Amino acid sequence: MFETIKRRFGDMSIIKTLCLAAEKHANADGQQEPGAEHFVLAALESPDGTARKAFEHIGADPSGFRAAIDQQRADTLKADGIELQPGAMGAGEAVVAVPPGTGLYKAQASAQTMVQQLASQQKANAGAPLLSAHVLVAVAAAQHGVALRAFRAMGIDPKALAEAATIEICAVTVYEV
Repeated sequence: MFETIKRRFGDMSIIKTLCLAAEKHANADGQQEPGAEHFVLAALESPDGTARKAFEHIGADPSGFRAAIDQQRADTLKADGIELQPGAMGAGEAVVAVPPGTGLYKAQASAQTMVQQLASQQKANAGAPLLSAHVLVAVAAAQHGVALRAFRAMGIDPKALAEAATIEICAVTVYEV
């Protein structure tokens, strides 16, 4: 019982870290609330390394995800008739950063759905630690969104990424047992 409580506190700490990092990425993008894509960025920075390993497992460069997000936003604006100058959306260059939110934590619908997926995963895998690769599995389960379009722009099949993330999760879980 003590181990279960200890693991839950650990999971809550990881969720807090992911939320704060995702919010930081969203704020740097000029957005008040993070989306699923910001949680993927946060997961790729996670010290457990499982999200990065999942990308590498399928031959994808995790450092290319930020550029893929920026390209998806630029493509969306272009479809609306707005042309951006090269580099205008890159890492805060032409984006006005916003301060972190105060009060209750708020997230875009894509991130809310992702967090619900994480909760379902953890319920199904009671006892397993929450890892950054779980974020990839949750995001890959979505049907639409910036994160999925960014994956596809990188040549990543979301299902293949979810499978690679699951392999990384199993490797850690087996190692801990």
